[in-house]
Amino acid sequence: MTVPPEAGAHSLPPTPEGVDEELLQLSSPPERICIVMMSAIGDAVHVLPVVNALRRAYPRSHISWVIQPVPHVLVREQPAVDDFIVFRRRKGSSGWMSFAEIRQALRGRRFDLLLALQVYFKAGLITWLASADVKLGFDRARARDLNWLFTTHRIRPHPPQHVQDQYFEFLHAIGVRPEPVEWNLQLTPEEREAQRGFFGDLDRPVCALVVGTSRPQKNWHPEGYARIAEELHRKHGFQTVLLGGPSPLERHLADRILAEARVRPIDALGDDLRRLVYILEGSALVVSPDTGPLHISRAVEVPVVGLYGYTNPKRHSPYRKYTDLMVDGYARFPGEDYPLSMQYRDGMGRITVENVLEKIELAITRYVRA
Repeated sequence: MTVPPEAGAHSLPPTPEGVDEELLQLSSPPERICIVMMSAIGDAVHVLPVVNALRRAYPRSHISWVIQPVPHVLVREQPAVDDFIVFRRRKGSSGWMSFAEIRQALRGRRFDLLLALQVYFKAGLITWLASADVKLGFDRARARDLNWLFTTHRIRPHPPQHVQDQYFEFLHAIGVRPEPVEWNLQLTPEEREAQRGFFGDLDRPVCALVVGTSRPQKNWHPEGYARIAEELHRKHGFQTVLLGGPSPLERHLADRILAEARVRPIDALGDDLRRLVYILEGSALVVSPDTGPLHISRAVEVPVVGLYGYTNPKRHSPYRKYTDLMVDGYARFPGEDYPLSMQYRDGMGRITVENVLEKIELAITRYVRA
């Protein structure tokens, strides 16, 4: 692939004004594409429609994805990606060894196009280490940690919008259509068999309750989950399953739910991310704060009641579906017409059990499979 003379190669820094592109004209399809998006399960879910759109547009291209180990577990079966370059972040004084290892992994590779979808400094360093004719990143206003210094081209500034649409800006910049929006999260035959074993032992439909997130401000109170579990069992005939990671905070929240509830939810917390995916996919309904499992549920087309009080639901909702099931504690008063923004609020305490039960009723009426 050749690029216009003004685009330059990776060794040429951007001009002080920036190289913001309305449409980046590629004279030929890129033969080798690199995606840099390393961390956060929810962000990895949002990248999947991007790589699927790239695969549709460039069926012969080789697509690589630089990613960290945990989200890699989630997307490792993605057929649109030819290979993953796993960045293993070391802690403490040996942290710089991580970058030496990724530099070695990138040695000898040259990409025609690199999409720098993450704006943190470590992602910028990896973008800098990669050899690419075009390195397309965020505009200067959105590229935190001086990330704009590591790219040759930048998407144009844009007001805040849904995170998924924000990633689609990169596709628009290179003339690729994001539609149809496809996640294509796949399970292996072995995971399908494990899924059948898990659900085959149950005589009720499952509602998965995601007990918490890595950010305490997003979490709802365990007493509320306990009441929800009771009502799901008594009124709707659901078996509830508690989902979450292995962190001490999530374990503490789950233990409090188990102690409070007068029914017995299944405790399925743990560090097996693939197991979490097949439980979510096999569930009839999910209740979750704004965290990775909420977006996984959307990707596998399972109705999800989203609990929002910290992040703006207009920006972080399930994409184009189940938005009618969101419980909005972000609004400071009912019906507040707040703007779509990146601002955080302390609103999880505004969510009541009645609010959640109302949305569960709506989900069962509109979406839940018989």
